[in-house]
Amino acid sequence: MRRSEINRHIRDFETILRVHRFELPPFLSLTPAEWQEKGHEYDEIRDNALGWDITDFGSGCFETRGLYLITLRNGNVHDSRYSKTYAEKIMMLRDGQMCPSHFHWHKMEDIINRGGGNLLFRLWNADKDEKPDRVSPVKIHSDGREYEVPCGSDVILKPGQSLTLYPFCFHEFTPQPGTGYVLIGEVSMCNDDNTDNCFEEAQGRFPPIEEDEPAYRLLCNEYPEAQ
Repeated sequence: MRRSEINRHIRDFETILRVHRFELPPFLSLTPAEWQEKGHEYDEIRDNALGWDITDFGSGCFETRGLYLITLRNGNVHDSRYSKTYAEKIMMLRDGQMCPSHFHWHKMEDIINRGGGNLLFRLWNADKDEKPDRVSPVKIHSDGREYEVPCGSDVILKPGQSLTLYPFCFHEFTPQPGTGYVLIGEVSMCNDDNTDNCFEEAQGRFPPIEEDEPAYRLLCNEYPEAQ
């Protein structure tokens, strides 16, 4: 992705969050120059990948296969200094964008439609080879209700509704066509994007960046080491 593209998407995301009066922690407003001056008091942000995350999953086409994310809080199962057992994200998808099919080996998560249009999910159980089971029904857990649907069926979340996703459940999600962008919340166990994502197709979770202009904000995997 080009840096100019990432900068534009971050500014767009900031605008939508202001519309919804979703206030962000102060560290999300730090400039790259300000990060150069931050010491070890900010290690929790660096070590647990808190912050901005704009990805096209290596597709080269963010408009159809991409996701806006911010990790607001997170623990770390690999580092005993960080004992939080939970994480929180705020995300966004534009009409026509999709987060591609994947599951997590360890993380359980609630995905919440925080506003905008409707959010469309499709789910499959993972089989013994960690591929989508295209036959068996999928159990749905949504806002205290449990029921089954045929695998790959459209499961619609309207604003305010949520879906609980357990490990080994393939899921892909996109705004319901014609309903506009969706602001998406995630409340989960600790998040580890380096070792706990199993995509149905090979993906570039953190794509390379073409530096065509200075960074507006650093991404969650770009922080300089503390001095």
